[in-house]
Amino acid sequence: MGQTMMFCDYFESPLGMMEIKATDKGICQVIFCGEHKEPVVPSKLIALCITQLKEYFAGTRQNFDLPLDPVGTEFQKSVWQALYEIPFGQTHSYLQLAEQLNNPKAVRAVGGANGRNPITLIVPCHRVIGASGTLTGYAGGVERKQWLLAHEGVSGFAKPLVLDEVIHTRQDKTQFLR
Repeated sequence: MGQTMMFCDYFESPLGMMEIKATDKGICQVIFCGEHKEPVVPSKLIALCITQLKEYFAGTRQNFDLPLDPVGTEFQKSVWQALYEIPFGQTHSYLQLAEQLNNPKAVRAVGGANGRNPITLIVPCHRVIGASGTLTGYAGGVERKQWLLAHEGVSGFAKPLVLDEVIHTRQDKTQFLR
């Protein structure tokens, strides 16, 4: 069995630098990386991903059309698939996701899997909010989450005035991806 080739490149988004990694099978990581950079190993798939991210931030793309290859447990992958199905401009609660997975008692596990999502934006974990409608944690920082929800037109969320504190930081919960 041969070793999987790993590709890597970067995209400067309005919310800070994003690191994009892919295998031969698909995109396996999209995270806010702060100042941390690895050597670039470009691919056509990553170039397509960057194009689609640019379109998303320009407001001309609502859905991503990319092959994905996330690494995680079967449960995590089932949560990430449920996240992928949340439409642009809509939100779900952790409880709604757990119920969608026919496991309403797994709310905390759903939250844990959501926080470990390695493909931010494309697998839209930012669209998950608390059952009360409040913003909850986000690996990229709550300010980024608030900005993304406002960008998608979700009512009740205005773009934060100060993003500087998070733009140059790596996603909190993605330290394990290094």
